[in-house]
Amino acid sequence: MIERILALLPRRVGAAPIVPEKSVAGRTLLLMITIMGFLSAVTLGGVVLVQKSAIAWSADVGREVTIQIRPVEGEVMESNLRTAVSLAQATPGVASARALTLQESEKLLEPWLGAGLDLTAIEIPRLVVVQLADPQDADIAGLERNLAAVTGASLDTHAVWRQQLNTMAGTIVLSGLLVLLLIGAATVLAIIFATRGAMATNREIVDVLHYIGASNKFIAGEFQGRFLSIGLQGGLLGAVAALLFFVLVGTAAGNMLSSEAGTQVGVLFGRFALGLDGMISIAAVIPVIAALTAITSRHTVRRYLAQTS
Repeated sequence: MIERILALLPRRVGAAPIVPEKSVAGRTLLLMITIMGFLSAVTLGGVVLVQKSAIAWSADVGREVTIQIRPVEGEVMESNLRTAVSLAQATPGVASARALTLQESEKLLEPWLGAGLDLTAIEIPRLVVVQLADPQDADIAGLERNLAAVTGASLDTHAVWRQQLNTMAGTIVLSGLLVLLLIGAATVLAIIFATRGAMATNREIVDVLHYIGASNKFIAGEFQGRFLSIGLQGGLLGAVAALLFFVLVGTAAGNMLSSEAGTQVGVLFGRFALGLDGMISIAAVIPVIAALTAITSRHTVRRYLAQTS
């Protein structure tokens, strides 16, 4: 009954709430939730970036197969290359096929053999790059059968590489989700300690509310409203800080790093462009943090009151 009476009583402009705002560890708790919200948003954004990059990698790799022609004594390499290209171009679902030049093949070996080596006197395997118009409709099995007529030829569909790529991306995504769970657990613990501290600080207010007949549910609701406000503010600040972080890192990766380093970073995270789905994911951190703060504080207050009453 007392809750209904208090709810119906009009508050004058500027009147203090039942739970004073300044008394609920405001700045410290707000800073902590902002940091947790920032870490959660950055982790979630990183997961989205890696997942998008992995999907793009897999799609690119899936649209390309490679024919390798090994040097065989008595066989003319250039003739075998032309035959392989013709067979690939005649295969249904193939958009284009071309043989890499000797210089391009040597370029591929530089990471292992070093630059500046003259490999013209050495017979090295040659490659034919085949682009597929539609991986689903391409007759890969037929192409592999036809290549049996070319001595030293073998077909690589990159299936193993795609599987390893998907496994790596899945591991990173799972690790990111586990980090999010740990951040959530740390946030809950911090809110519990902050709530119990606020209850101890406002013990006199709680006693007065009990004296006039307020129930534990009503008191918990008052504290929940204050902590919900802190959670919304902290989540919003953390999400905005995370968006700024991705903008700054993306700019730095594009302008400040060397071309080689920028390429390596870009392979894993792309251009740090979150896209609409990434921004929505980061924005979702705000209500989640706020709800987690409110629910945890309410549950903690009710348990505290039940133990002390």
